[in-house]
Amino acid sequence: MTYVVTENCIACKYMDCVEVCPVECFYEGENMLVIHPDECIDCGICEPECPAAAIRSDTEVGLHVWLNLNQRYAAIWPNIREKKAPPANADMLNGAAAKLTMFSKNPGAGS
Repeated sequence: MTYVVTENCIACKYMDCVEVCPVECFYEGENMLVIHPDECIDCGICEPECPAAAIRSDTEVGLHVWLNLNQRYAAIWPNIREKKAPPANADMLNGAAAKLTMFSKNPGAGS
């Protein structure tokens, strides 16, 4: 079992999860975070910290697409260890539909 970052993180990227992660398993894309599934220790501390409710257990039905996306981009995006400010429009886009169309494959700055 691991935790995965799902669609609602796209364009929100609040990063409260990064601040509480004991193993620093978050990786930063331009407009989303992902969790490295091989580094996650399944503690679940990050899940309730996410204001966008974008972190889920991979045991939930239908999350295989997000597990694959997290695994793929955690291998190429930079690790992030410190919380940064979210995008200016994060609150407006929190809960928006069809956010996958906004997904950027570009890496973030990391820390």
